[in-house]
Amino acid sequence: MQIWQEILNCFLPPRCRKCGKILKEDTGLCKSCYSKINFITEPYCQKCGHPFEFLTDVKGQMICGKCLKNNRSPFRLSRSAFIYDEESKNLVLNFKFNDRTENAKFFAKILLVAGQDIFTAGVDLIVPVPLHYTRLLKRRYNQSALLCSELSKLSGIKCDNLSLVRHQKTRPQVELSGIARQRNVHNVFSVKDVSAIKNRRILLIDDVLTTGATLRECTKALKHSGAKSVDTLTLARVI
Repeated sequence: MQIWQEILNCFLPPRCRKCGKILKEDTGLCKSCYSKINFITEPYCQKCGHPFEFLTDVKGQMICGKCLKNNRSPFRLSRSAFIYDEESKNLVLNFKFNDRTENAKFFAKILLVAGQDIFTAGVDLIVPVPLHYTRLLKRRYNQSALLCSELSKLSGIKCDNLSLVRHQKTRPQVELSGIARQRNVHNVFSVKDVSAIKNRRILLIDDVLTTGATLRECTKALKHSGAKSVDTLTLARVI
């Protein structure tokens, strides 16, 4: 397989997912683009994963003020790989809307690193945020499900792309903000196969965490169906 890969690379050399530059090895991004992506690293809130941007020398576990105030969060842990900004925006949008599905393998490797705290805590099943079937037919793929499948291969943890469903069509969240996002996804998710979810530690996968409304509603449906715990892992996070 290594020989065939080297032959293939001669005719179709790997390129940077961001700028298109030819790479010697398929590392996903060139050095220049890697340096521009704002990866989320410690220190960050040990519960929600929000980075502490101005506390660079802090050691040990810390909890942000929001998590200290709100101890009723439905998530056990939340993590994101990088900050959603002008440098990462096109990388995510091309994967989500422009058929750059080949990026799923590269993104899954990033998620595996970003989610180490979650995997250490224990995961039984990986589940994607679902699309309504009408949107799935139009887009032809669910980017979160692609991430789940690739992450499952890397981690050896089973992926379930069918049990959690979006039973109601809604407006795209990108068109809304604030409280409107919460209202837009309220009670639109349900679990089709309760037996697959019950007593499982679920890892919920999505592309971008903005307000967290979609992830919270998915978590509510999963916990209502007996999930033991729910963690969330996203490619990017709006800060």
